[in-house]
Amino acid sequence: MSEQQNLLAEQRRALIVDEVRRRGGVRVNELTRRLGVSDMTVRRDLDALARQGVLEKVHGGAVPVVEASTHEPGFEAKSGLELSAKEDIARTAASLVAPGSALALSGGTTTYALARHLLDVPDLTVVTNSVRVADVFHAAQSGTERRAGAATVVLTGGVRTPSDSLVGPVADQAIGSLHFDVLFLGVHGISPEAGLSTPNLAEAETNRRLVQSARRVVVVADHTKWGTVGLSSFATLEQVDTWVTDAELPDEDRTEIGEHIERLVVVGEPEPAADN
Repeated sequence: MSEQQNLLAEQRRALIVDEVRRRGGVRVNELTRRLGVSDMTVRRDLDALARQGVLEKVHGGAVPVVEASTHEPGFEAKSGLELSAKEDIARTAASLVAPGSALALSGGTTTYALARHLLDVPDLTVVTNSVRVADVFHAAQSGTERRAGAATVVLTGGVRTPSDSLVGPVADQAIGSLHFDVLFLGVHGISPEAGLSTPNLAEAETNRRLVQSARRVVVVADHTKWGTVGLSSFATLEQVDTWVTDAELPDEDRTEIGEHIERLVVVGEPEPAADN
């Protein structure tokens, strides 16, 4: 019985977190009606979530944890978040890649997952400013003769960020002289007002160069990135051709996104039929 109660508690708390993020705050009395549980149960859930650091309790309810726009989590810290969603997004994004393409992959944990799914796509040329992404391809080829169709990988130089991306003038110059069929871009935040943003000023400039050098821009990001704003913007939503995301993205947000981004690919859902 206790195991079932724990499962129900986890489900309730996941819903509470989603409501807080989506609405910017909730009240205890709203949650009791929505969840059909007692006031005390909701308060215990809020206490547990506050201890985990995923929300902040306030008088009568809860609000999102306010994170500084300059805070940049390290790669290891980010790699443990939304694992299932990132894997599904990466698998779906890989299906958009044609053999023989020239790709750019930015830094990030979702592009790192994507790199693993690209290993079997033949004859790719991959340019990346992510040490982690480059390691995926190099590890697949180490200790053996180069297999037919293996990707050609170019790692830009630059200064290493906490998320293991290479940024700065060296990276910018290398990227500026190249042209990609598709850029797969991981983002810190995406919103209607700020567009695509990052807490790192140098990374913003490097990402800006990546966007400018690509024929198509595909953002790979889970639903929690929507509404997040970093210190520096580097692209508008209109510069994004496709966003591949997970099914947890609320319907009302999808409508707003569709006003700015031409194609929204939601993992596990059919795409709407194109208008004739």
